[in-house]
Amino acid sequence: MPLTETPLERRQRLLQRMAWVCAVMVLCITSLSAYLRLSKAGLGCEPWPQCYGQALQTPAAEAGGAEAAARLAHRVIASAALVLVLLMVLTALGSRPALGAQGRMALVLLGLALFLSVLGRWTAQSRLPAVTLGNLLGGFAMVAVSVRLALAAGRPGGAAAPLAPWAWLAAALLLAQAALGGLVSAGHAGLSCPAWGACDLSAGTWQALHPWVEPAAGLLPTQAGGALVHLLHRSCGLALVALLLVLAWRARRAGRRGAARLLVLLPLVQVALGLGLVGQGLPLALALAHNLVAALLLALLLGLTLPPRARALSPAL
Repeated sequence: MPLTETPLERRQRLLQRMAWVCAVMVLCITSLSAYLRLSKAGLGCEPWPQCYGQALQTPAAEAGGAEAAARLAHRVIASAALVLVLLMVLTALGSRPALGAQGRMALVLLGLALFLSVLGRWTAQSRLPAVTLGNLLGGFAMVAVSVRLALAAGRPGGAAAPLAPWAWLAAALLLAQAALGGLVSAGHAGLSCPAWGACDLSAGTWQALHPWVEPAAGLLPTQAGGALVHLLHRSCGLALVALLLVLAWRARRAGRRGAARLLVLLPLVQVALGLGLVGQGLPLALALAHNLVAALLLALLLGLTLPPRARALSPAL
């Protein structure tokens, strides 16, 4: 810490540290939430795939020890994260001068945390895809905003961010692709499209895209009705990979070499995980990793919407 650090800079540094802690906590929350949702659906169950979806009829009180422990950890970390977000709002806006940009991001985090806490009351009992999408996208957004808030310290206010338009576009496409992935999972369509040439779209239905329609009970992940949404998820993923490669090229030209490497590496890992999910019959570990990489990629993209870091406060990334 510099000896000449001002009170304002100390507040910024404290807020930055809290934002990093919040990002890690929310990553844990989203991973635990995905574990609870996917294990409840039957990923990793035996005998596969006949057991898929059967646990959805089991009351939460009858869940196994691992699920009960994960649910408890989820509640504890989520409660702690909400308290931390409140402290971040007070740190940014409770003293003068107020940290306007950081305060707005902290308020967004507070809104997202309250939304997810309210949604959580229905999560365990509901099979609506809309509830799955709310948890999935809300958690991703909290991770991304936390990282963006942490990176905002030391960035020159009002400065141009040349990569911002491309990064915002890629973030929007990533959220759309994640939403389609959530519909694939919620609609029991994980294996409905085993390969491009094996997608039976004649049996697909647009109803699979309706987040307020509860899927029928007893559906196996191979059910052909989800082929359309699965194919859309894959197609959107290919478009996203192409856009990220363009963004990586522009980031490298702008001197953001570390970000450029991640923009190539993370999509490749995500594609490999997606192929492994289908090829190996939806193993739970790969599904959780697929979820985690998507959250990290969204955080990276929101970080690129900021201008380059000022070297006077810390080294450039």
